[in-house]
Amino acid sequence: MSADTSAREESTGSTRPPPSPAATYTARPGRASRQRLSTGAAAGFLGPNLILLGVFLFLPLGWAFLISFQESSGFGASGWVGLENYRRLVTDPTFWQSALNTAAFTLITVPSSLALGLGLAVLMNSVLPGRRLFRTLIYLPMVISGIATALMGVLLFDEATGIVNKLLRESGLATVPWQSQGTAAFASVILVTLWIRVGFNMVIYLAGLQGISPELYEAARLEGASSWQQFRYLTVPLVGPSTFFLLIMDVIYSFQVFDTIFVMTGGGPGRSTSVLVTYAYENGFVTRDQSYAAAIGIVIFLITLVFTAIQWRGNRSRDTVG
Repeated sequence: MSADTSAREESTGSTRPPPSPAATYTARPGRASRQRLSTGAAAGFLGPNLILLGVFLFLPLGWAFLISFQESSGFGASGWVGLENYRRLVTDPTFWQSALNTAAFTLITVPSSLALGLGLAVLMNSVLPGRRLFRTLIYLPMVISGIATALMGVLLFDEATGIVNKLLRESGLATVPWQSQGTAAFASVILVTLWIRVGFNMVIYLAGLQGISPELYEAARLEGASSWQQFRYLTVPLVGPSTFFLLIMDVIYSFQVFDTIFVMTGGGPGRSTSVLVTYAYENGFVTRDQSYAAAIGIVIFLITLVFTAIQWRGNRSRDTVG
């Protein structure tokens, strides 16, 4: 029997059964493994940014929040005063004047920069000779530092040697007291701010316009829509996401404006151009009342946070209804 069995095994060539597919299959990573890999990759990309945000944003913000409940000049020990700095804000007339100036500055610059940016974007999106050069020139103030553009504003609006007043004198017109009269000083700051911000708004709107299908305008023209009707009922609604983004960015910029006002007017004459950030700087680095300056900074942060949350919620509600 054993000899016959050996002969049969030799005739068949092997005593082992053929390997099953399960034995040769290489197991792939499971769903949990893939999720771990994705989480690790996301952490690798986000980690450096989160570290930078923590060190340069969240940590200073938390430190400012802590200082706002203390009495500190930046030197030596500080004492805990609770809400005293915030109660002081309520009764401080300079704070309220700076807040009103900030609100007026925001209400003027934000709609104006949005309207000018959209108008320039529509113009630059059309067949205009030399439009690439014009785009560069309009966007150039955003590339230059804020201090440099503010110094250019000083060259333009200086009351004694500025280019604008020189042109007015050469034309036989009365000069404008850009530094000695509050309304004129405020207007000069607004004009320079618009010069700085319009280029950025134009670029964002231009990107939005180039994402609109030309067939929509062709269909509107076939239906007899005028240029204004196409702008009103096609362009404005379709660049809504760009408007939402720019609205938030411009409001945040307006509440945080500092370098232009600091270089051009220093918050004067009087307090006519003083805004919340310049007033916080004055308290923190001139009078060395850093706890009060921190309280002003926290108020600025809360105002911008509330406005952004309201706009975000309103935009989501609009998209849901649409």
